[in-house]
Amino acid sequence: MSTFTERWRQLDWDDIRLRIHSKTAADVQRALNARQTSRDDLMALLSPAAEAFLEPLAQQAQKLTRQRFGNTVSFYVPLYLSNLCANDCTYCGFSMSNRIKRKTLDEHEIARECEAIRAMGFEHLLLVTGEHQGKVGMDYFRRHLPDIRRRFSSLQMEVQPMGQEEYAELKTLGLDGVMVYQETYHEAMYARHHLKGNKQDFFWRLETPDRLGRAGIDKIGLGALIGLSDSWRVDCFMVAEHLLWLQQKYWKSRFSLSFPRLRPCAGGVEPASLMSEKQLVQTICAFRLLAPEVELSLSTRESPYFRDRVVPIAINNVSAFSKTQPGGYADDHPELEQFAPHDGRRPEEVAQALAARGLQPVWKEWDSWLGRDPA
Repeated sequence: MSTFTERWRQLDWDDIRLRIHSKTAADVQRALNARQTSRDDLMALLSPAAEAFLEPLAQQAQKLTRQRFGNTVSFYVPLYLSNLCANDCTYCGFSMSNRIKRKTLDEHEIARECEAIRAMGFEHLLLVTGEHQGKVGMDYFRRHLPDIRRRFSSLQMEVQPMGQEEYAELKTLGLDGVMVYQETYHEAMYARHHLKGNKQDFFWRLETPDRLGRAGIDKIGLGALIGLSDSWRVDCFMVAEHLLWLQQKYWKSRFSLSFPRLRPCAGGVEPASLMSEKQLVQTICAFRLLAPEVELSLSTRESPYFRDRVVPIAINNVSAFSKTQPGGYADDHPELEQFAPHDGRRPEEVAQALAARGLQPVWKEWDSWLGRDPA
């Protein structure tokens, strides 16, 4: 097999759904006792039957998290460079059909944002844009990435999918990682929510992590937008299949997983399947048992109460004080938002809350002398 698409074609959505929902308490108990979590074990841990085993599941997940990551939790923050978008997606505030103000940061505005972010202590930055190849494509990134990279210890991106050669070039400009979420792994449901633009190409997006792996990108981030399809359990299982494929084929790269639930936005749709907070904890813990060494991330989409209590169980990477609009840190303009974050606390408040629960906030975990020199 050359790309994950070939593995994806072997997976039957309805069969996976039936298998997950047929799991019993005995299946869950076997999964909890397994020395290594298999695909079948993961189905049991994601199943409705596992909801009665949340306490032992969380205990095992916490034990594995502490073994691998100690008591540390890393902090990052997103920097939105532009809300221009050439796609029309039913769930996104940046969709081209939404009548919102549009803005792309110039060199001066980027510098102001970087200064505001550095003043809060952040060293790990995630660059985010809408998907607009013409206005926010490679020419824009060539112009601005080197200067941004010099200001931070690590640099990741969540932008439109690109080609392998473009990713290889971005790596020379200082890029460490790329987050690319499939949104949903159900092709027909994907088509229902992506109405115009390049993002309509399901398979171009599906194969993006393969291109990242071939380009030698250090960290590859995966996830599904929970609630977009009519079965969040199957979508999460598909994320696991994707992860296992990539780990085997691109073993030099590291991986991260995120668990974004649909949040309110301009023109947004209602979730097709609802995941409760308890079920989100169940899912996070199930993935920790499947992949003890993988970075699990939790964003400000979730509430302060939830984050303060779940991060100590199995999360090792969090965002804080996220602004989802261009220019949000130096000049707050809520009308430009992609979505409304739930946890609006300042980073020092989040750090204090986690420290009170025995965790050590890590603001910087990368130095140039440990690897590639900054561009």
